[in-house]
Parts: sequence; C-alpha cells; structure tokens
Amino acid sequence: MKSESTPRRQTRAGTAFEVLCVFLQLGCTCFGGPVAHIGYFRREFVERRRWLDESVFGDLVALCQFLPGPASSQVGFSIGLLRAGWWGGLAAWLGFTLPSAILMIGYASLAGLLDNALGKGLVHGLKLVAVAVVAQAIWDMARRLCADRPRAAIALAALAVLSVLHTVYAQIVVIGGGALLGLVLCKTSAAQPAGGASRDAEAFSLPRIASVVAFGLFCGLLAGLPALEALRPSAWTLRLFDVFYRSGALVFGGGHVVLPLLQQATVASGWIPANDFLAGYGAAQAVPGPLFTFASYLGWIMSPASLRGLGALCATAGIFLPGLLLVIAVLPHWQALRMRPPVAALLAGANAAVVGLLASAFYSPVWTSAMLSAIDFAVAVIALLLLTRWNARPLLVVVLCAAVGVVETFLH
Repeated sequence: MKSESTPRRQTRAGTAFEVLCVFLQLGCTCFGGPVAHIGYFRREFVERRRWLDESVFGDLVALCQFLPGPASSQVGFSIGLLRAGWWGGLAAWLGFTLPSAILMIGYASLAGLLDNALGKGLVHGLKLVAVAVVAQAIWDMARRLCADRPRAAIALAALAVLSVLHTVYAQIVVIGGGALLGLVLCKTSAAQPAGGASRDAEAFSLPRIASVVAFGLFCGLLAGLPALEALRPSAWTLRLFDVFYRSGALVFGGGHVVLPLLQQATVASGWIPANDFLAGYGAAQAVPGPLFTFASYLGWIMSPASLRGLGALCATAGIFLPGLLLVIAVLPHWQALRMRPPVAALLAGANAAVVGLLASAFYSPVWTSAMLSAIDFAVAVIALLLLTRWNARPLLVVVLCAAVGVVETFLH
C-alpha cells in the first residue's frame, strides 16, 4: 500500500545525459496532449524518480500554465534546468521534442499512406490512453494540491468558470483568480511545503543576468524580426522563423490555441492548402510529445524541396523559443519569491486552480473526443486500473489501447 505522503526527493544533482535519456523515453510515450503530459511528468519525476517535491512540481505547472507557450515543454525544460543546469534544460527539451518532430516530418513525407482505417484506429486508441492518464493525474494532484476545503473550493470555482468562459484568455483569468483567492484563503496551507521547496531552489540557481538577457531577447525578436524581414524580403528562412516565433509568443492556453494563429499565418496567406494544414494537425494529435511539433510538419511542406529539412528546423525552433525564453526570464524570480508566505499563498491558490483547469480539459477535449461507445469507457477504465493499481508501464498501456482502437475501427 502506498503512503499518502509525498516521497522524499533525491538531493543529488544529475547529468545532462541522464536527463536526455529520461526525456527521450517520455518523448516516445507521452500521448494525449499537454494535460496528459503533465500527468506523465508527475508520475515520472515526483513519484518514480523523486527529482521534485509535489509542491515544487505544482508550482512549476502553475507558472508554465500562466506563461505563453507550450506548457508541458516549459515544465520539462524547467525540470531539466533544476536537475542538471543549462545543458539539462536543453537535453530535456531536445529529448521530449525530437521524437515527435521526427514523426511529424515523416508524416509530411508519407501522409497519403496513413489516411485509412488503420490510421484512424490508432488515433482513437491513443485518445483512450489520454483519458486514463489525465484521470490519474487529476486524482493524484487533487489529493495533494487540494487537500483542504479552501483549495478544493478554488479548484471547483475554476472548473465552474471554465465551463462558461470560452476565450483564449480563460486560462490566465482562472489561474490569476485562483492566486488571488489563495492569498486570502490559503495562508495556513501554503506554509506547509516550505522545507522541501528550499532544497529544490538550491539545486540549480539561475543567475539574474540570464533573466534580463532572456527577456530582452524575447522582446527584441518579437519586435525586430518583422523589421529584418522588411529589409530582406527574399530571405524565406527569416520569414518562416518570424511566422512561427510570433505564433509561439502569443499562444495562451496550450497547443490547441495555436491552431487559429498558424492557420491565419499559413493557410490564409496562401502558403499551404487548408486540407494539408488540417491533415497535419490531425496527425499531431496522434503522435507522442508536444503538440507544437505541428510546426515541424508545416515547416517541411512550406519549404522548397531541396531545403525542407532547414525549413522544419526553423519552424520548430521558432515556435518553441519564445516560451523557453520566458521560462528563463521568470524562473530566477520564482525561486526567490516562492519562499515568502504571501507568494506561497498565491501559489497554493494557483495550484488549486490548475487542478480545476485540468478537470475542465479532461472533459473537453479529452473525454468528449475519445468516448464514442461503452467499449471505449471500459477500455479507458481498464487502462486507468493498469496504471494506478498494477503500476503498468505507460508504453504497455499505449500499445494495448492502440490495438483495441484498431480492432474497434475495423469491426465498425
């Protein structure tokens, strides 16, 4: 029987190679989108490897959900930074992103071969995996981050607000509101995790100059790339990088919100046909890793035939870079401020709001897109039991659900 208390984390520093190996494995098995990725991360780094305390992980999730950019990639990058420094952060991002980017480029090359019943069955099976993973993440995080009535009330309030507020800024409103409520309601509970948090803050301290440089680079690229593009209109790589950098810098709410921005920048401007755009976005739902690697697919098909690899690289780097720069800009201040009681109370409220946010995302799009029959419900429950009661490896659950999805598609 597992203890209800959070396991004591490892205090030793890691290596970039260790981080790379772990995130490569996650990059090959993390299906289901950013909400599911957070569940995988929590299981791997809080429960299994004990690299982080529960409170630190919850704070990172709340922080990255609040910033523009791909939240799961930002959380992974932050974990790599805390574990093994700059090279650890780079290794975490590369390991988590590379498998998905390679698969999306492969799909761009072979798209016509996967538009059949087999491909649709695989996609459906992977959605069932996401149901189980997200359900496990919500339950585990709720027990620890909403352990008293005030925080549970904040989570329920966040869920209620998200059920009626449908704007791209709803996520920021909910987390900001949860933080303010935490300042009033969570002063007692916020003081509890302070001891564990200090150990993590000491694991790797970002210099303040890095924060200033990262924020300056973020703003400089956002303002300067269009000017450079105007000076060199023939430099298609510069234009490509600018399109994806701007999209990554303006996305609040996760990978799905980037869809209208990229559609406007690529389809509406005449770079690619709408059918190719939607086919690639559908494929991005089926591969493991971050949804933002949709940019790898777009960069490949938008580029001249002889330079498609360079185009995919520019698009991928462009869409991820602003979110990672913002993490570097904010982390030094987060490490210093989170130990203060008022800030700890704000974070406790924000963490509780994140649980409500995850619950909202669990219903839509995770549940609504996956649950098409009673068989789907049974498969998702079995997958959840395999993960929670039998401690099955995620890859095994992915293979089983994918197989069921294929069989179910052919039977219908």
